[in-house]
Amino acid sequence: MKINGNQITPGMVIEHQGGLWAAVKTNAVKPGKGGAFNQVELKNLIDGRKLNERFRADETVERVRLEQKDFQFLYAEGDSLVFMDLDTYEQIQLATDFVGERAAFLQDGMAVTVEMHEDRPIGVKLPDQVTLEIVEADPVVKGQTAASSYKPAKLENGLRVMVPPFIASGERIVVDTNEVTYLRRAD
Repeated sequence: MKINGNQITPGMVIEHQGGLWAAVKTNAVKPGKGGAFNQVELKNLIDGRKLNERFRADETVERVRLEQKDFQFLYAEGDSLVFMDLDTYEQIQLATDFVGERAAFLQDGMAVTVEMHEDRPIGVKLPDQVTLEIVEADPVVKGQTAASSYKPAKLENGLRVMVPPFIASGERIVVDTNEVTYLRRAD
């Protein structure tokens, strides 16, 4: 689907210079002299390169729609991750680097969404929140004020987050997978 350059918004995927690019940031600029343009920061979905590009309102670009399929994470094997398509039960292997640092949040049997373009995986979307156990937490220091007295804690997956002082080792907490932050105690 063709769209004008000034219609590009963050999150959109476009075809540009023979590759697939996601718009990260956009800024509509109307200079005093000359025509208006859209300054767009793009990120290549295949290799992660970044690019700043100007699109004028009269330029057209091809917008790409990604197919979203439900997969289940099965297990990690070396430096690759194995997922199963919930419709066809086919298995695919993706490199751990493909998922990035958020791969630490993957748990056996977790439902994820894999974005596909022409049957090729482009990205993996994890649930926004996961429940994890704290394996190591610093003791509470008496006399600290209640305001912003968070302490570091180590999770079962090896990541560290800042938690409130009342959270102890062995407790289960809910963590935001996008920001890697403590949200609340698990029920």
